Order: sequence, then C-alpha cells, then structure tokens
Amino acid sequence: MPSQVLTTQTSGLRAFVSLMRAHASVTRRLSAQLTVQHGLTLSDFEVLLRLARAPEQRMRRVDLAEQVLLTASGVTRLLDGLERQGLVERASCASDRRVVYAVITEHGLSKLHGAASDHFAQVEELFGDRYDEAELQELEALLARLGGESVGECAPEPV
Repeated sequence: MPSQVLTTQTSGLRAFVSLMRAHASVTRRLSAQLTVQHGLTLSDFEVLLRLARAPEQRMRRVDLAEQVLLTASGVTRLLDGLERQGLVERASCASDRRVVYAVITEHGLSKLHGAASDHFAQVEELFGDRYDEAELQELEALLARLGGESVGECAPEPV
C-alpha cells in the first residue's frame, strides 16, 4: 500500500518539480547554444563574467567558487580547463602565499565579449517568448525571494 506521503502532491511540491524541470531545460538549451557557438559552458561563461566584473579582473579562487555555487574542487577543475584555453591565469598574493587568484586574460575578455551579446540575446528571447514584462518582473521577484537575494542582486550585468 503506497504511503500518502509519497502520493500527496502539494502546491509546494508541484512548484518545486516545475522549478527543477524548468532549470534543467533552460540550462541544457543555453549551455548547448554557448558550447556550439563559442566553445563555453554556462559555468565557463559565468566565471569569465564574474572575473571581468571583479576589481582588477581577479578574484580569490575560494570566493569565485562560492559565487558560482561550486565546491573548491569543482572550481579548480573548471579553472584548469579555462587556464588550458588561455582564458584565465593564476596569480599569487604578495602578502599571503596561501592565496591564489584567478585572473581573466585578454583572450578571456575577448572570448567573453564575443559570447555575451549572443548569450544575453538568447536569454531575453527564451524568456521574452514565454512571458510578458509584468510576468517577468513577478517571476524575478518570486525567485529572488526564494533564493534569499534582493531582486537584481544575483544577476550580473552585461559586459
């Protein structure tokens, strides 16, 4: 006999499942477009964007991991790939040898600028085709509240 806990579909559970499906679908679509057009994953793009917007275009690797929601080992693997492509380089800290920075290179900036307009246009098209402006503002506010961030706080501005 199935448990009622396993068969009950609350509004919260349905919303969660819809959010997970939407996230997976949007992530797959946008990542595929970035990969085909520019050879970057969504995570690559986000790291390059955050580095480009950071003071002196550098961030401590541990801070970068926190901002892009990766583990320390996850960001290390991602940065290793970006370093091999010449998009990012390591820099040490003069005052603390334990600190390692990730720094975007000129090649990385060029790659980011080439990808940014296409990527942001695809995001706008994806959402604009499905929602009107009022719905987008409401969606932004609802998701920001769920994420614990102010509206606009988590969204990086275009480069």
